[in-house]
Amino acid sequence: MFANYLIGLREGLEASLIVCILIAYLVKSDRRESLPPVWTGIGAAVVLSFGFGALLQFGSSELTFKAQEALGGSLSIVAVGLVTWMVFWMRRTARHLKAELQGKLDAALAMGTTALVVTAFLSVGREGLETALFVWTAVQSSDDGVRPLVGAMLGLVTAVVLGWLFYRGAVRINLAKFFTWTGGMLVVVAGGVLAYGLHDLQEAGWIGGLNNLAFDISSTIPPDSWYGTLLKGIFNFQPDPTVLQLCAWFAYLVPTLYFFFRRSGGSRPAPAARVSPEPTASTETAH
Repeated sequence: MFANYLIGLREGLEASLIVCILIAYLVKSDRRESLPPVWTGIGAAVVLSFGFGALLQFGSSELTFKAQEALGGSLSIVAVGLVTWMVFWMRRTARHLKAELQGKLDAALAMGTTALVVTAFLSVGREGLETALFVWTAVQSSDDGVRPLVGAMLGLVTAVVLGWLFYRGAVRINLAKFFTWTGGMLVVVAGGVLAYGLHDLQEAGWIGGLNNLAFDISSTIPPDSWYGTLLKGIFNFQPDPTVLQLCAWFAYLVPTLYFFFRRSGGSRPAPAARVSPEPTASTETAH
């Protein structure tokens, strides 16, 4: 549940910052008449994200077991690629996010209402689709379809509340540190999703080595124990991984964390961030 809360919080906060920038820029530039098209685009992106998640869930239930495993494994690997790209992208480009979005918004304002809707839709929709895919893969990797969804929804609600508080100037947070540590934790979660996805592909018969176990400590850490459930829920821990799963987990996690934190460690210290009607500090801090 915590892993899904983290996913919802991290992705939701990025989307909330984007919304803050778009809305604050229009308000600051006295273009309030353009707010309805922007909200329409944001609403359409939210609907698309929930629809995509529902399609994944209910569409996959109609497939055979091997087809479900093949689909789940393939999408898990895609999700790992997306979340890895996302955490590095946010570290690299977040400081320019405000200027980039304002430039797109200026161009959309010159083109008309439809362009405003499309700009808002694309700006928020990408985050929503990534969240839906990653949460779905996390739900598939657990035997409980309720708690992961509850965790993700709580994370999204927290992100929306934080976004509103940032916009009102009611809270301050060091976004550089926030995105660094949540990004590192998401990389750890993604490593577990990658291992689980490969196991799905092995069960589907797409990859061999299903019975070639690296170790089996099920008697020490039973999967149905409270600590086994906790480890699985947070890290996708499996007490009896295959050799391929273990090798892939190490091959992904070690270099990814190294390059991520090496880049972060080379950044200059950033002051606490604040989103206000002109959200310069909040968006330019996260780098």
